[in-house]
Amino acid sequence: MTGIHCRPPKNSRMMLKRKIINDPVYDGFLSVDDPVLLKVIEHPWFQRQRRIKQLGLTCLVYPGAMHTRFSHMLGALNLMKRALDVLKLKGVEITDDECRGAKLAILLHDIGHGPFSHTSERVLVDVPHEEITLLMMQRINDEMGGALNMAIDIFSNTYHKHFLHQLVSSQLDMDRLDYLGRDSFFTGVSEGIVGTDRIISMLNVHDDELVIDEKGIYSVEKFIISRRLMYWQVYMHKTVIAADQLLLNILRRARELDSTVFHFDPLAPDFLDRFAEVDDDDIMVAVKHWQQSDDEILGTLCKNMVNRRLPAIQFSNSPFLDVCPTYYEGTGKLANRSYDFNDQEIKVLYKDGCCLPISEASDQLDRHFLEKQVTKYFHYYPKK
Repeated sequence: MTGIHCRPPKNSRMMLKRKIINDPVYDGFLSVDDPVLLKVIEHPWFQRQRRIKQLGLTCLVYPGAMHTRFSHMLGALNLMKRALDVLKLKGVEITDDECRGAKLAILLHDIGHGPFSHTSERVLVDVPHEEITLLMMQRINDEMGGALNMAIDIFSNTYHKHFLHQLVSSQLDMDRLDYLGRDSFFTGVSEGIVGTDRIISMLNVHDDELVIDEKGIYSVEKFIISRRLMYWQVYMHKTVIAADQLLLNILRRARELDSTVFHFDPLAPDFLDRFAEVDDDDIMVAVKHWQQSDDEILGTLCKNMVNRRLPAIQFSNSPFLDVCPTYYEGTGKLANRSYDFNDQEIKVLYKDGCCLPISEASDQLDRHFLEKQVTKYFHYYPKK
């Protein structure tokens, strides 16, 4: 029988299925060969993330910001894989099941986002996207016969190894590391560039807490500063805020005219199915259609959005008084703190085993800088 090459059984070939995904942010390829991960990626609710922009209406300011939640979630998976490999090389005990659980948790961490991400969250459904994410994870878990049990525990911070949850959600998690670099790449704003490879290579675990080795302290300082700069340069750019307010007023006016428009009741049995059917495309198709509305207010607002006639906006350190809110004019408040002492602090591990919070270990970022909250007030109004 020598020289005859037998074809492997069909089931065997299916088990060897592998996806190679090119990611321009990391100038390389993400390889996925875990059948559970692949099945989740192929799920319609995950594929929906291709149609939800990571930065909402930011593309009206930075034209390159067209990247999606889908690419971010895959990028975060890429970083999680690297982080787990680093920790295992340093002797941290992580089983194969725990690796899969952590990867699934980060892969699905944003699946509950609605159209235009955070912008519509306050209008379409009065439930935080984190809660919707958990509900969706539980539904997918039921469909997959409990394959996501550990992932849900890690995501919910009920798993006994706390550091795995910190890799998913903390002040130095794979979510933040990916979105800072990714958003910087696609907007062209260099302030968000951080030493992702360096930070991941310096990760460690001490007393079941995710820490950073002493040699990585400067990279973490840069990470914290970059996050603060990106908030005002990109996420809270005044023109982005103006565009957000315009879209919010469109949705509010549409709902005022017809309470059934994009209405999602979290208590309804079909809530998740109906919510998962809506993405950015649906909102924009509706906005284009509403340009012809008999309601002058809705029609004008939609024409302004389609043709990028955004409101003028100004910022101030004090509230704007005596402004009468309308669908064309209003006020609001923005607040940004790049570091949260109410959350678990980033800790630095020294060679002698001593572990200190970054607020004490850093000679660049004192506590005053870290806990300072910047608050700005804004007033938007029609351009003359």
